[in-house]
Amino acid sequence: MVRFASVTKRYGDLVVLDNLDLDINANEMVSIIGPSGSGKTTVLRMLMTLETINEGVIYVDGKPLTHMERNGVLVKADEKHLRKQRANIGMVFQQFNLFPHMTALENCVEAPIHVLGLSPKDAAERALDLLAMVGMAEKKDEHPSRLSGGQQQRVAIARALAMRPKVMLLDEVTSALDPEVIGEVLNVIRELNSEHSLTMLMVTHQMGFAREISDRVCFFSEGKIAEQGSPEQLFTNPTNERTQQFLSAVLQGE
Repeated sequence: MVRFASVTKRYGDLVVLDNLDLDINANEMVSIIGPSGSGKTTVLRMLMTLETINEGVIYVDGKPLTHMERNGVLVKADEKHLRKQRANIGMVFQQFNLFPHMTALENCVEAPIHVLGLSPKDAAERALDLLAMVGMAEKKDEHPSRLSGGQQQRVAIARALAMRPKVMLLDEVTSALDPEVIGEVLNVIRELNSEHSLTMLMVTHQMGFAREISDRVCFFSEGKIAEQGSPEQLFTNPTNERTQQFLSAVLQGE
């Protein structure tokens, strides 16, 4: 469903992702872990086309995302191509990014109406179903300022799902939340993972959750995948010395 083929991202002399090769299967849940500055969030931002890449190609559902074909040759994608391909991808951010002047319901119907062309009635029905799924139906008429952080994050998840993406990106979705509400957001992700056919890519510091929910865990260090494997293998018996150091430090703190 997602393929990074020799993808490099640089900011000047700083190499953030170094010749990355990564394949993610349809309906697979992959967690990305690693220290700050290892390139984790950059992977998601490039998939969401919020960052351009310097080398390589990213594919989504078998089609190039970052490039398009012209006269049999792959060239850099234009904005029209990016917009079309981006419709397959939903992203939930660390800081919620809800529209403050819109209610929870309005936040969830805006893009389906204007991007997908749904009628207001169909978009509202879809949004209400999703708000109910994340336990926010009763708050549909509230503005973000009247919602807790956990409630805002659940609305943000419903908003991303309203676009019916094939790929869902989750960027540290619990890091801005108070400890007591982290569980409610993780429960929503758990339900998403078990009941919806979504390919999911999650950057997280929640090691216990990554271990429980993932099909595969990738440990990033210095812009590369230093090690990847099943949660059981990676957390119980990591072979890479840098992985061992990281997990030792992080798991002691949990």
